[in-house]
Amino acid sequence: MDTKELLKKVRKIEIKTRRLSDHIFGGEYHSTFKGRGMTFSEVRQYQFGDDVRNIDWNVTARTNQPHIKVFEEERELTMMLVADVSGSKLFGTKNQFKNDIVTEIAATLAFSATQNNDKIGLILFSDEIELFIPPKKGRSHVLRIIRELLEFQPKSKATNVAEALKFLSNVLKKKAIVFVLSDFFADDYKHNLKIAAGRHDITGIRIYDKHETEIPNIGMVQMEDEETGELILVNTASKKVRQNYSKYYQEKVHYFKDSFAKSGSGAIDCRVDESYVKKLLGYFKQRG
Repeated sequence: MDTKELLKKVRKIEIKTRRLSDHIFGGEYHSTFKGRGMTFSEVRQYQFGDDVRNIDWNVTARTNQPHIKVFEEERELTMMLVADVSGSKLFGTKNQFKNDIVTEIAATLAFSATQNNDKIGLILFSDEIELFIPPKKGRSHVLRIIRELLEFQPKSKATNVAEALKFLSNVLKKKAIVFVLSDFFADDYKHNLKIAAGRHDITGIRIYDKHETEIPNIGMVQMEDEETGELILVNTASKKVRQNYSKYYQEKVHYFKDSFAKSGSGAIDCRVDESYVKKLLGYFKQRG
């Protein structure tokens, strides 16, 4: 993708996702993810109806007029987007790859966070950490994140969710809002997820295509594993082959849901051809 085409695509995504974050997600995001608590703002004269528990007795005694302490929510938060860039991100059958949806969801979340003056960071992972962008504020920073999501070329095609969560725990010491975007075709990440969820507010967003859920009966077919590059002949006419694949797929889905539920984290299933807007809004409203 040349620079001109990339900038055009970034701008297109910004227009679409910023409109969503401005008009739909901004308020939902704010009410769902609270600040770190209340911080002192100022002292002002007592007015009828004020909570007497907030009276500042020192100022009241000094001025001989009742004054109260005013507090406001300490709103600034950090959002970390943890996105899978392994080979399977390029799967898609309805005019959109999984990577396109990941980019749009990440951009929508990032602009929602920006609207609330929060910091946003990015971790791109395969079976290793491919890229880490430390959390910062601002539109230009979000646009950089979108550019990386669009054009980044990973060194590896494999997936290791556990490694991404381990890195997250090591690099972020203060509590953050974390969205992990992947198809979660991975194993053995339950332990690392539990550790990371002990400090951070984590949500897993599973992006999948409906044609991944089962193998159709179309005879003998040569297939390529997106993550290993291995070419194999598969007899899709075999009922046993189709059943084994369906079992394998359902095991991965169950592991995802069970792992996130037991760690106290949120989980969203998002099919490529469905509206991620409805999915995110429903999740925010449920949590809010």
